[in-house]
Amino acid sequence: MGDVLQRPLTHNCIICGQKKEHGIMIITEFICDECEHEMVQTDVKDAKYSFYIHQMKRIFYKKDA
Repeated sequence: MGDVLQRPLTHNCIICGQKKEHGIMIITEFICDECEHEMVQTDVKDAKYSFYIHQMKRIFYKKDA
């Protein structure tokens, strides 16, 4: 067998929408390390908090499921 060029596995983050290599999978969706870190540091009173909640709901409530 010849040398096989292996590319890093990337996923689209359900929060920021960017392709990233590192993060976590929740069910079938990916959250990049940067978004995960930002989410756990965000105060519930911050405007970003409701955005994160909305994005996370997409994991559990699939359209046409």
